[in-house]
Amino acid sequence: MKPIVKLIAVFLLATVSQTTGAVDKAAQQAFDQLLLESGLRLETRDNYSDIPIEANPVLPYEHAMKHASGALELRFIVRPLSRITIDYNDPHNAAPEPNHLFPLLFESITNRLSIGSDTPSSTFSQSEAQKSFNASWAAASVFDVRPEFADGYQNGLLIGMHRNDMADAYTVFLYNNHELAKPLINEVISIMSFSPAPE
Repeated sequence: MKPIVKLIAVFLLATVSQTTGAVDKAAQQAFDQLLLESGLRLETRDNYSDIPIEANPVLPYEHAMKHASGALELRFIVRPLSRITIDYNDPHNAAPEPNHLFPLLFESITNRLSIGSDTPSSTFSQSEAQKSFNASWAAASVFDVRPEFADGYQNGLLIGMHRNDMADAYTVFLYNNHELAKPLINEVISIMSFSPAPE
């Protein structure tokens, strides 16, 4: 991350408390409020159940689901732009626009989640981002997962999406067996997306 830009409490601090055990009702309500504030929707899918959030030192998240087979876990991160605080210390230039930070944040998150430097990523075309996520910008990255984030999983796929003036949102897909996980991922790749813009 560029040294002149410091993002304060964006991803290093949880927006809701992280607990273990049963799914926490207050955490669920806080997540629902984040979705509403961000103009996002999360679809209900058969064979997926909500699971408790696991506190970790790598990256906080607000909600998680797991497939009944155990082959795929999904973790959701939602950051309304109104909650992003920027401490910018370059007196010669204006502070960056929150709408222009997404590629930098996406790269930073990928690096935090990854155990190594081999993290191939790709950006969706504008039409693909709109069609799949109702987003202004979207990207995907695959990586080997840091065990501190998800002990028990080896592989991860990060889908990130951004809608101008609204929010950044991320779905982390966690799995061990690529052949088992691939069809499941394809079915739920857009499980979280922005609500269609009003016409």
